[in-house]
Amino acid sequence: MRIVAAAVWVLEASLLAQAPIVRRPPIAPVQPNSDEQQSSSAPASQSPVPTIRVQTRLVNVVVNVADQNGAPVGGLGKDDFEITEDGKPQKIAYFEKESSTPLSIVLAIDASESVLRDERLEKTAAKHFINALLRDQDEMDLMDFSDTVREIVPFTNQKKRIESGLNSLERGDETALYDAIYLASDRLSQTKNDAGRRRVLVLITDGEDTAKKSRYGQALEEAQRAGAMIYPIIIVPVWEDAGRNTGGEHALIQMSNDTGGKYYYVEDKKDLEPAFARLSDDLRTQYVLGYYAPQSERESAFRSVKVRMKDASLKDRYQLRHRSGYYADGR
Repeated sequence: MRIVAAAVWVLEASLLAQAPIVRRPPIAPVQPNSDEQQSSSAPASQSPVPTIRVQTRLVNVVVNVADQNGAPVGGLGKDDFEITEDGKPQKIAYFEKESSTPLSIVLAIDASESVLRDERLEKTAAKHFINALLRDQDEMDLMDFSDTVREIVPFTNQKKRIESGLNSLERGDETALYDAIYLASDRLSQTKNDAGRRRVLVLITDGEDTAKKSRYGQALEEAQRAGAMIYPIIIVPVWEDAGRNTGGEHALIQMSNDTGGKYYYVEDKKDLEPAFARLSDDLRTQYVLGYYAPQSERESAFRSVKVRMKDASLKDRYQLRHRSGYYADGR
């Protein structure tokens, strides 16, 4: 099959299962040369000047606000929200309304035989989604997953490259779903970290992980570390099918809830386009709140985040959706 993309890589799922998750080591401090050491060394009678380290990390929290009918609520301002970390109030230092901020999106398509049965409909729906959503300030990465996970087109804002990449999907027998979530989240973690950037993982899948290499917990943690919102489009051919994997579906739903994303069910492939349209609308009606992470002795711990309406009368009227927290070490 012709590969159109500029770069293609394949990761064997078995290697991911066998290898431990390795975090990036801290950068070693630069050692001065001998002349610098001699000129800067203090007399033995003097104590060395203590080094003061101040870490300031802007934590972005993307928030969707809906009324009691599920319709998005626009026109809100920074003073309408309040945010807490581990129960302690935080000052909102950054605010952007109605999603003018840039997007980094991974579109990951399940290429297993159980899902990729009507490629034409899936490709057409995906192309319309790309053309409707992607702006000059946005970027998208295209992956497929079955026996392995492949990056077909690395991050780009060139729509034609992504469309061409859709013609390079490769079918497989298994479904390495959690591998795909883990690796897509890792790629998202490498994107720009400018203020307000939103990181999104869109999955087209039936929700069943048959490769059973990466675990649910590994995949979710990597997504939370990347600050990725998971948007699964769950394809269910037959609702009453005795072999339907509802456990896998519920796992994806929980992932979307924990990361501030949203899930969509599709029974007929013809409904893929409406699902993509609803997903696009969701991304267009978001608020981005940012605050500086407070210092803590537990730098690697997971910190819980909660956003509420400041006006007590609105707390029952509006429903807020956002990620449940983040890892303080950034990895």
